[in-house]
Amino acid sequence: MADERIAWGWGLASIDAAGKTLDVWYPELTLGAAPSEADRPNHNFGALVHEEADARGVRRVPVFTVSDLDAAPADAADAYLRLHLLSMRMAKPNTLNLEGIFGVLTNVVWTNYGPFAIEDFALRKIDVQAAAGKAFAGAPAPNVEVMLVDKMPRMVDYVVPTGVRIGNADRVRLGAYLSEGTTVMHEGFVNFNAGTLGVSMVEGRISQGVVVGNGSDIGGGASIMGTLSGGGKLRNSIGEHSLLGANAGIGISLGDNCVVEAGLYVTAGTKVTIWDKAKAAAGEPLEVVKGADLSGKDNILFIRNSVSGRIEARYRKTGIALNENLHKN
Repeated sequence: MADERIAWGWGLASIDAAGKTLDVWYPELTLGAAPSEADRPNHNFGALVHEEADARGVRRVPVFTVSDLDAAPADAADAYLRLHLLSMRMAKPNTLNLEGIFGVLTNVVWTNYGPFAIEDFALRKIDVQAAAGKAFAGAPAPNVEVMLVDKMPRMVDYVVPTGVRIGNADRVRLGAYLSEGTTVMHEGFVNFNAGTLGVSMVEGRISQGVVVGNGSDIGGGASIMGTLSGGGKLRNSIGEHSLLGANAGIGISLGDNCVVEAGLYVTAGTKVTIWDKAKAAAGEPLEVVKGADLSGKDNILFIRNSVSGRIEARYRKTGIALNENLHKN
């Protein structure tokens, strides 16, 4: 096993009353062989560590994790390390073994007070609000606000990558990979093990396993079929300087300099007519292929002919250009 396929670091784990790991935060990670126990650096979590349960019923304890990135995640601490690696840009999507990751993660109530166990959330919420009321005597007790109930938290509560803008933090999961210059607008969504490989505009959905190349734009309401949304093990991607139009979608990959017009969904089985001006002028039949036959190819404009209704693929010479000022983050 090569050293570069190992990652290690100190994490701060939240452990509930039943002993389940709710989350682990890794401020820093290292690739390569892990040091011996005697040579490990200090974790430096200081007063953040508390072995006694707080009002949530949660203990926060340091954990030293060493992850074999080619093996499946061994436990929740290992899974959180891999999600951090992705969001820290230390590993690109689809380069880590994430098999069975949902099986080692706990479903959690994520709040403004941190993670809660689901099983006793209602009672623990009362305890937290009572403790907050004592801390702020004479003022209304701060409410416990639930942000989501899920196995994976928001990325920005653990990792904030440089050079990006995110309009709605709830829509970017921990494990998303966002390159410098990426702008995720308010309705954009980026799943774990997915993201952008360069400057990109994200107004639509980037599903698990999907990567978007430099200079490309995912339009508002657009979606890319991923491995968790009916794509099985097929990994779709979008190349460089391509546009997936508003409310459009793909179940195939786009190469470089491609455009899918607004509202058009192209899947692997979609019948696509290859536009040939010379054949059309001569009255010759045009070639019809499946969407899968065009997957990953460059310089294609996918449109729906507004007269015939057929889906056509036409040659496109150049790619799109993003507004540089919008991506100086």
